[in-house]
Amino acid sequence: MALRAIKHISHFDAAVAAFDRLVLDAQDRHMRRKLMTTEKGLEILVDLPRPVFCTEGEQLELEDGRRVAVAAAEEDLYEVRGAGPAQVVSLAWQLGNRHLPAQLEWDRILIKRDPVIKDMLLKLKATVTDIRSPFNPAQGAYAAHGPFGHDH
Repeated sequence: MALRAIKHISHFDAAVAAFDRLVLDAQDRHMRRKLMTTEKGLEILVDLPRPVFCTEGEQLELEDGRRVAVAAAEEDLYEVRGAGPAQVVSLAWQLGNRHLPAQLEWDRILIKRDPVIKDMLLKLKATVTDIRSPFNPAQGAYAAHGPFGHDH
């Protein structure tokens, strides 16, 4: 029988050492109720009162008081760069206008691979490189609903 994870622990409260780890892609780090398996093979039923998006280094507290760390898995991504800051901002707007999850950094944007989007970005004169990296998409105004959908 699976142990229940009943509490999400933010970065600020993650000082207690975790005994195990969940390595999850960005989509799986958006959770409320789902069955997962840790690196050591322990089945955990995540059973949280509301949806959360866990980021690297956060933890889940089990009903027995132990904690499991959450780690971002490496994913197949595009690294998007522009000729300068103004172009990077313009590219971010184009991606946001398409409601794509994106990790925004000062000089680059990371997004999930999509050949149609790559073609659009290349037409906009972006530099697009295939990379494999953890993906931590920005959480916006609808963060309570996670990075993969919203209401409107």
